[in-house]
Amino acid sequence: MNFPLLWIIPALPLAAVGLNLLIGDRLGKRGTAWLACGAVGLAFAFAVRAVLRLAGLPEADRTIVENAYTWMRVGDFSASVAFLLDPLSAVMCLVVTGVGFLIHVYSVGYMAHDPSFRRFFLYLNLFMFAMLTLVLADNFLLMFVGWEGVGLCSYLLIGFWYERPSAAEAGKKAFVMNRIGDFGFILGMLLLFAWAGSLQYDRLFAIAPHVFVKGAAAITIATLLLFLGATGKSAQIPLYTWLPDAMEGPTPVSALIHAATMVTAGVYMVARCHPLFLLAPASLETVAVVGAATALFAATIGLAQNDIKRVLAYSTVSQLGYMFMACGVGAFTAGIFHLMTHAFFKALLFLGAGSVIHALSDEQDLRRMGGLAGKLPWTHGTMLVATLAIAGIPPLAGFFSKDEILSRAFASGHSGVWLVGLVGAALTAFYMFRLYILAFRGPSRLSHEAEHHLHESPPSMIIPLVVLAALSAVGGLVGQPMQEGGHLFERWMRPVFEGAGGEAAAPLSPRTEWTLIALSVAAAALGIYGAYRTYLVEPGLAARLRERLRAFHQAVLHKYWIDELYDALVVAPVYHLSQRLWRFWDERIVDGMVNGVAYTFEGVSALLRLFQTGFVGTYALFFTLGVLVILIELGRR
Repeated sequence: MNFPLLWIIPALPLAAVGLNLLIGDRLGKRGTAWLACGAVGLAFAFAVRAVLRLAGLPEADRTIVENAYTWMRVGDFSASVAFLLDPLSAVMCLVVTGVGFLIHVYSVGYMAHDPSFRRFFLYLNLFMFAMLTLVLADNFLLMFVGWEGVGLCSYLLIGFWYERPSAAEAGKKAFVMNRIGDFGFILGMLLLFAWAGSLQYDRLFAIAPHVFVKGAAAITIATLLLFLGATGKSAQIPLYTWLPDAMEGPTPVSALIHAATMVTAGVYMVARCHPLFLLAPASLETVAVVGAATALFAATIGLAQNDIKRVLAYSTVSQLGYMFMACGVGAFTAGIFHLMTHAFFKALLFLGAGSVIHALSDEQDLRRMGGLAGKLPWTHGTMLVATLAIAGIPPLAGFFSKDEILSRAFASGHSGVWLVGLVGAALTAFYMFRLYILAFRGPSRLSHEAEHHLHESPPSMIIPLVVLAALSAVGGLVGQPMQEGGHLFERWMRPVFEGAGGEAAAPLSPRTEWTLIALSVAAAALGIYGAYRTYLVEPGLAARLRERLRAFHQAVLHKYWIDELYDALVVAPVYHLSQRLWRFWDERIVDGMVNGVAYTFEGVSALLRLFQTGFVGTYALFFTLGVLVILIELGRR
């Protein structure tokens, strides 16, 4: 069924990019802000209208496809610029445009004094276009356009302050690591095409069970390659190290990347390709194990970081691990549910951290904060809501989505994954309340300059915080557990994931469900109490624990030296090999050939120059000698 307005959703931010390029210098900051925010706000309005239209259709028919035009046709193969709206892409579209709009509004205040204000919003709008193309595409080829687009925009935005060497390096690191994952994604896509002959979702998913044998090498390799792409985009082991360094970009960029756009792309892709992954049980197990390992691994690193944004960065890596954990056990609905709630509270956490940094004149070290609760009341209140939400305290949004992931993992028989998730939940509560206490409670550790300039953020920054706090508080109510026939979010996603793996797992008994809920809440409460006791009641306890667990503290403080390991095993060898190739091939072969030709012509020219003296007598002498040589030769004959 055609719906002639889907193309407008990604087109609006793209149009804003074009207008910004053409007339942005005439608009000024106010005009640029209205253009950028208005385009994304209108995209959200059109997305709401489209989703309402979708919701009005019978459950079995909730799929809207709009074919804009045929992109390419080669023999029997054709690819179209076509957009798909179903319950899955509808959730993604609303999250991207809704949260993205709030981040755009926040950015107006945060970037108000930046000299590159116009360029920032141009990149931000381009990011929105790429992400919306990715989630609305109805085929792999168009998805890949958006996939690469968000990679490009992340490079531009992470390295936005390129005059800082650290920002330029972080942008390059993100770009290179994502290219590694994207190489796997391309190979997986080509392998699927080679076997199935199509890259369009509905055709490929329909014929996949007839083309691939369940558990066979072909589908397993293809899905693992796709997942390699997801580990790059969504920062999972082993391609996660770019995301913490992405903090070098402006804080609104961090919020956009971590909450609504790029890092959710990998989770969305795996969920979209669930018919393929269900044919490859080994791939699903890999997704679950990598997700669980990343969730726990990143959570331990977050325990010791002192940069407020870096703590949140490792929190994102960990929470993305939970989403993949859910997909890996077949609970795709739970994974997307957590993606949605995480977008609310993680955007709020980053924007709240940005408000703190803005108030403290760019101070980001938690050790130089403290006592901000009474001085930044709006920022403090909204950050507290977000911190409780990510810790999994009921009835906030994070509780419902995290609890569903853990219960689905337990119900599907993945008890080890469940246990890792439970431990990760306790660690999450601990390091997030460590951040909250160090920033907002206890004695002030502000410098004199920061104390002097301390101020609450302007309304353009506070209003998005309040809206996101409300969403973080009530956004999880659409997924209340133990509802007959499934909760509201599950019923909405049913047409997409019906019968998928863990979605069809036997339901838990109410007693077991309540026990799991109690354990989940207890783990969160234990983490919160531990942070409260360590950093507020007995501040000296933290120092004693650091000394007692010195080896562990040094490991997590230095992020297990993974970056150094990658530098030693990959970066340094490639660099030295490049140096040798440069000296041999570039300098000796390429430059040698070019220089050799130049030297040859130079030598010949020097010889010929001897005959070009500029004196007529010399030319007459050469002419006479030439004539004599000719006459002598003729005389011999």
